[in-house]
Amino acid sequence: MNSQITFHTIREAAWLLGVSRAAVSRAIRTRELRATRCRSGLRVSSTELARLLGSRQTGGAA
Repeated sequence: MNSQITFHTIREAAWLLGVSRAAVSRAIRTRELRATRCRSGLRVSSTELARLLGSRQTGGAA
């Protein structure tokens, strides 16, 4: 089993979530979505995206 975490740009995260880049940035600002600061900007982990998608399916807000 591969347990390596991948990180996505804001643009990639928005595409994967099916929302705008502004919505992803807003979710990071409001701490609904956790991001990691990298040298070239913010990155969102694949596990964080999975957590957010799971909460959407169970009725949580995005």
